[in-house]
Order: sequence, then C-alpha cells, then structure tokens
Amino acid sequence: MTWQSWHNDLPGSVTADVEATGHSAEDNAGVLAATAPDAVLHLRAAVRSGAAWPRALLEAMALWTSPEETRQDRTFRYLIAGEALDWLTLAERLCPEIEDFIPPADLERLLFEGRLPDDVTPEEFKDWIGGNKHRAYLNYWYGVIVEEALQQSAEDDVRKREKARCYPDHEEMVEEAFTHIYGKTRAELLQNYRKEAGIPEYAPLSLADCKEFTYWLSKLRFNLWDPARVASDTRKGIRYLNWLEQVPGPLLEEDMEG
Repeated sequence: MTWQSWHNDLPGSVTADVEATGHSAEDNAGVLAATAPDAVLHLRAAVRSGAAWPRALLEAMALWTSPEETRQDRTFRYLIAGEALDWLTLAERLCPEIEDFIPPADLERLLFEGRLPDDVTPEEFKDWIGGNKHRAYLNYWYGVIVEEALQQSAEDDVRKREKARCYPDHEEMVEEAFTHIYGKTRAELLQNYRKEAGIPEYAPLSLADCKEFTYWLSKLRFNLWDPARVASDTRKGIRYLNWLEQVPGPLLEEDMEG
C-alpha cells in the first residue's frame, strides 16, 4: 500500500510541523462530535450538480462530524486518539455514496494508494478539506504513517547488523528496534498502552487500536527525546517512505538538492 502526502513541507521544519500538529482531544472535540448526514447530503448533491468528485469528497470530509460509527456490522474509527484523522478510512466510508461518479481505477488508486487524481494540488486538498481536518490529517500522517515507517526502518537497521554477524532473523529484532526508538521493548510499551487505554491484557487489538498504539508511541517519542533527535528520526521515517516509493513527498531540501 502506498501513501500520498497531501501537504508541503518547508525545509528544516519537521520538528515545528510535528509539534504544531499535536492537537489535543479537547482541541479537536468540535471537529468530529455528532452525526454525518449533512456531509453525505452535500457529497451527493455536489457530484450531481457537476462538481469534480475529489472536491466533493474532501468538502464532505470537512463537514463530517462522527469520530466513529458502526455501519453494516463494521466499526469505522475516523479519529485516532481524538486527534488524528484517518482520512482514507473516511474515504472508504463515503465513496460508496457516489461510486457511480468515480472511475474504478481512480477509486482503487485512492483507497489502496492514498492518491487523488494528479490535477489535485496540496493547496486544493487543504482548502477543500478545511483547516481543522487538515491539521488532524497531519497528526495522522506524522503520528501513524511516518511513525510506522520509522519503526520499519529501525528494524531494517537491526536486521542488517545481525546479517553482518551471520545471524538469522529473529523476533527480538523488533524489540531491539523499539528499544532504540522509544527506550523500551515493544512488549513493555504495549503493556503500558493497554493500561492507559483501558484495554485488557489479553484482549485482541483491532486495526484501529493498532493505529492508536502507533500514534501513542509517536507522542511518547516527541516527549522522550530532544527536538534535534525527534526531527532526525522523523526525517528518517519520511526518507524510508520515499525509498519504498510509498510516498512521492514531502521532499526534504537535501533530497531535492541530491
């Protein structure tokens, strides 16, 4: 799965961006609070009146107010930890409402790669989805997508060292990677997260729970290390995404110069 980033980074601004997008649950309480019919009605009306589907979809997201809902025996959680907008899960919920207006290839590209048509710019994305939702989207991008990439990058570093010693892959590599990033093993961190979130020790975690755990880890990392290391690790996660060709941006200054 690939992930298009719908924002522009200013060179050298990673730490500032991360700190600026760390809105609390209280800050976002008014963003997603009630129900969603206005959003769905707007979405349908917009495409029927001739609006391009990407704009109609993002404007509907701007109007969306439910942080979570159960629909057709499935629970959709759109707001992670009360702060981070999982916009692709919301897109998955909204797109069936206008499926006849979205070319199948575009729909697949959106849901599986996080990509809108090429003529949609980051500026238009921000304008159409609205300031509050865009900040919540940035929380998700840095706190979940980039954080997962950082974890995988650290695990790959451990794997390379072990391979150089002629050691086979083993489960402890994940624990070592997490210890490097967060100062504790994944098992210890997960136990702490379960306690804070009120999730029983042996209860299975849903996909949304796993995303919340990752977001929780990102906030832990921001508070654990000095700003220079936070920025360095965040850039490492972004570079890893680019290396995987999962994201065409945001380009860092040194990437553009290279």
